[in-house]
Amino acid sequence: MTTPEELRSETLPEDDEKIALGKRLDKAAWGLFLIILGCLWLIPDEKIHEDTWLLGAGVILLGLNAVRFIAGIRMNGFTIFLGVLGLLLGIGGIFGLDLPVFPILIILLGLSILIEPLFKRR
Repeated sequence: MTTPEELRSETLPEDDEKIALGKRLDKAAWGLFLIILGCLWLIPDEKIHEDTWLLGAGVILLGLNAVRFIAGIRMNGFTIFLGVLGLLLGIGGIFGLDLPVFPILIILLGLSILIEPLFKRR
């Protein structure tokens, strides 16, 4: 029979690998964000819409969580929330829509409360 200590020692290396991968993914996402932000600052204002950075940030955050999901790493609800918000506000700004930010925040918060149990591990 396996003791609890043996079970913990058997699962730790895999958990450590996932934690390390999660940290590398977070660093990669920050790197991408800073690169996109720097590149957008190099482009003259009249050539690119000012809300493009929101779109880029949203895509990066949602992409980060998609990779986390595929790798079996716990996703971060807050960054999903920010990613969807950035995506919506970026697309809205680019197409000239004056989106109501507060109602969108409330809707996304409600959706995150509804969806969160689906992604939680037991």
